[in-house]
Amino acid sequence: MSFITVGKENSCSIDLYYEDMGQGQPVVLIHGWPLSSRSWEKQVPALLKAGYRVVTYDRRGFGGSGRPSTGYDYDTLAADLNVLMNALDLRDAVLVGFSMGGGEVARYLGRYGAERVQKAVFMGAVPPFLLKTPENPAGLDGSIFEGIRQGIGRDRLSFLTSFLGNFYNVHALGRRQVSEEVLRLGWNIAAGASPIGTLACVTSWLTDFRDDLLSIKIPTLVIHGDDDRILPFAATGSRTHEAVAGSRLVVVAGAPHGLNWTHAEEVNDGLIDFLQEAL
Repeated sequence: MSFITVGKENSCSIDLYYEDMGQGQPVVLIHGWPLSSRSWEKQVPALLKAGYRVVTYDRRGFGGSGRPSTGYDYDTLAADLNVLMNALDLRDAVLVGFSMGGGEVARYLGRYGAERVQKAVFMGAVPPFLLKTPENPAGLDGSIFEGIRQGIGRDRLSFLTSFLGNFYNVHALGRRQVSEEVLRLGWNIAAGASPIGTLACVTSWLTDFRDDLLSIKIPTLVIHGDDDRILPFAATGSRTHEAVAGSRLVVVAGAPHGLNWTHAEEVNDGLIDFLQEAL
């Protein structure tokens, strides 16, 4: 098992668990909430087969990484990614951020630039700005996030069950594309995450990434399901595509939020086509 230290809290180091596989151009996969890097199970083999070096890691508080009480804001999460990029000396990398991971991609590029990054991918991602305000009418009402906070605080484990059902649109896709075992694995991973981190991340989703997106000048792919019940396409993917000049958009018909599992073949094809496209 491999770890990189990104900080310290009292007597405990804050370590990120990571895996570094294959040869070729590095592709860094950044997972969504409340899962871990294990959620990339259907992408890693396809990327390795296509000739890429694949780096996955667990966000602080999740998976095999350290579980500090602080640092779940996007400035700190992007700084964690920066430590990883520098420690592994990754160059000409592709950053792929799913869901919450899209925020790390946006904030990393906005703060640290693209010196080490050749391309970016936003997959079912949080940006540009989720919270509905008078000057951001396309966002989501703040009561939605307060309801999530209350649900986690009241009974985190029960909340995770209902959340994962919506994550994969189980009501529509059922056992055809999402087995009980997949849901059980997701629940086990999410239940094992830091309760503090799980709750704190909800506030971080309300980060405004609009300036970060405007700073992106590298080739960018936005891939999103048109039946995403967690991060609706109109409020997220569509607007990210508009914000990043020259970005490519792939909308996966009938796909839920967890499209990298339910529609893995379409996702992988779109991702690898983008990676292989000449600059």
